[in-house]
Amino acid sequence: MEGILDVLNSELGKKVINGVSSSTGTDTGKTNSVLTMALPVLMKAMERNAASPEGADGLMKALTHKHDGHILDNLSGFFGGGVDDHMKQDGEKILGHVLGQKQQGVQQVLGQKAGLDSGAVGEILKVAAPILMSFLGKQAKQQNVTSQNEVHNLIGGLLSEGSAKAEQSFLEQVLDADGDGSVVDDVAGMLLGNNKKKGGLGGMIGGLFGK
Repeated sequence: MEGILDVLNSELGKKVINGVSSSTGTDTGKTNSVLTMALPVLMKAMERNAASPEGADGLMKALTHKHDGHILDNLSGFFGGGVDDHMKQDGEKILGHVLGQKQQGVQQVLGQKAGLDSGAVGEILKVAAPILMSFLGKQAKQQNVTSQNEVHNLIGGLLSEGSAKAEQSFLEQVLDADGDGSVVDDVAGMLLGNNKKKGGLGGMIGGLFGK
């Protein structure tokens, strides 16, 4: 199974990056940087949510009934004429559910690293979130995922395979670094250099994006 960043580097990923860039009026390279950083963080947060029966049940229902992969089957239609407001609102709801009160902080961190303001990052993520959910829904359907354990393992597998391994290692090491159970705070601290445990990890991520 390919990791999420392997998919982002594929022909499908290039279409997604170009489509998101065009839809948001953002430079392609900066869009790529935002998505490369954001997708593992979003999926790690989803993985944590899916660790509880309630979280896994909610995610399974979303993947089964709404985000079943159809967007990926018609990307030209999704991006054609610009992404409609309904889809952006859906993306905002997804981000709110996954990140909660940490959403603005995440956008600020990603913006700093990619050279964008948080508002531009927010627009990128609102367009990308339904695509990410569609991708997960398609994977769940193909692998016949039906249980909490299976959906949790699906996300974990997409994080750990292929080129996402380095990012997974980074996320695992910063997860709960301050003991508060929030991967978002820890990632933000590492990227901004505010965490005493940052060591070479912040430099590793910074080096990936030339910051």
